[in-house]
Amino acid sequence: MAAYFIRRILLTIPTFIGVTLIVFMVTRIVPGGPLERRIMELRQASAAQGGSSTSIVDSTTMIPKTALNELKKTFNLDKPAYVAYTIWLKNVFQLDLGRSFFYKEPVWEMITSRFPISLTFGLTGFILSYLVCIPLGIYKALKHGTPFDFVSSAIVFIGYSIPGWAMGVLLLLFLASGRFVDVMPLGGIRSSSFDELPKMVQSSEEVEGVSDEFGTFQWERLTPISKFVDIVYHMILPVFCYMLSGFATLTVLMKNALMENLGQDYVRTGFAKGLSERRVIFMHTLRNSLIPLATGLGHALSLIMAGSYLIEFVFNIDGLGYLGFNAIVQRDYAVVMGILVINTMLTLFGNIFSDVLYALIDPRIRFD
Repeated sequence: MAAYFIRRILLTIPTFIGVTLIVFMVTRIVPGGPLERRIMELRQASAAQGGSSTSIVDSTTMIPKTALNELKKTFNLDKPAYVAYTIWLKNVFQLDLGRSFFYKEPVWEMITSRFPISLTFGLTGFILSYLVCIPLGIYKALKHGTPFDFVSSAIVFIGYSIPGWAMGVLLLLFLASGRFVDVMPLGGIRSSSFDELPKMVQSSEEVEGVSDEFGTFQWERLTPISKFVDIVYHMILPVFCYMLSGFATLTVLMKNALMENLGQDYVRTGFAKGLSERRVIFMHTLRNSLIPLATGLGHALSLIMAGSYLIEFVFNIDGLGYLGFNAIVQRDYAVVMGILVINTMLTLFGNIFSDVLYALIDPRIRFD
């Protein structure tokens, strides 16, 4: 089995090169890239200074040849595509993902600064999905064919059929816009007065019935709690949207796995030996039914991309998804390629980790 995983790890190299090479070549041929945008900026600057404002037909018009060559050199467009890709790949192995054309910042620093935000939302949605879906799937299996099973299935699949970003728009419209009610924030990860919360709390009036000295002490201790509550308050709607995509899948998978195991011979043997229904289900059947769901833990490595680009855009969450969305819109290909590198590596190793968990949990599985 060790040989199998060694081969899988080695196969990540050509897979990584294949994925990044295809996207890199696409960025070289699609119009509206950094070079064209830079030329447009120069033309607009020239027009603002009294130059010609003729519409752009030939992007090289009015640009001196030397300046054009310098621009091409900046974006490595003066070299053949395979040479430029080789240079980019060499820089990647040195943890140099380039510099953003739009933000004018190193891509690596931009990704690492937004990593905790996406990780927080992804990890929260991942954990809550399992905590909700496992009990719901168990109860649906035990109540199979009852009105609860039919109603819950309808609700689950209706929610699954609605994209997370579309649900986010509806939730903001009904709960945060003020048109109907205004009980949730419009977006972001914290309030605009977040940094002022300690000052606001400590300068508040003393707690009723408590001495001033002791009351001040209590308020200062509550300051971290106030900030925590503020962050959780802003996470409710986005996390709910993150959970929609995998909610139905996990629930149905749990239900079907448990129902399949309930029909196995060892279950009938357990009942024949006089074991209680609770012991047979929760001590024997449930353990085997959790195997398909447990293997999904391997994909936790790619949690930083769990939040959809559009969900982070809708809720104005400055994470990797929002960064990637803006990079695509602005044709900031250095950022696009940088996020692709992180996402590809996490996905590849997440799949391998999932297979490892599968083999460890289920002794019947052997990779040869």
